Amino acid sequence: MQCPFCTHTDSRVVDSRLASGGTVVWRRRECDACHKRFTTYERVEHTLPTVVKKDGRREPFDRSKLLRSLQIACNKRPVAADQLDETAEALERTLGQLGDKEIPARVIGERVMEQLKELDEVAYVRFASVYRSFRDIDEFMAEMGKLVKSREASG
Repeated sequence: MQCPFCTHTDSRVVDSRLASGGTVVWRRRECDACHKRFTTYERVEHTLPTVVKKDGRREPFDRSKLLRSLQIACNKRPVAADQLDETAEALERTLGQLGDKEIPARVIGERVMEQLKELDEVAYVRFASVYRSFRDIDEFMAEMGKLVKSREASG
């Protein structure tokens, strides 16, 4: 592992711990050359499918784009950054486990909405309003009605 301070490539692991529910290994390292300490995170790299956009374009799955969408939807909501990371991690893991080479963006959007509905209903509505491109207030209110009905049915 290259030292971020002196760029020397030899370091030793001082401490290791599981993080993010066991899906990430946190390592504290010490550079053999300058003796400064730094932290690394190790996670399994899933073979992720290519995302097929509405217009037919294809692009590689981008976890940072997913996380950014979650952060925007949850802006000023009582949702911790760790919860957003865990949600993004779970979605990424699920997509990797599907084994598909390509996946429509629509499928990813639907899964994001399912996760947000459980995480924070306001964030869900925010995401859904952008994702589903409501044409008018009636479509928005219909979605709100569905949310209220599902809430009443579960509680």
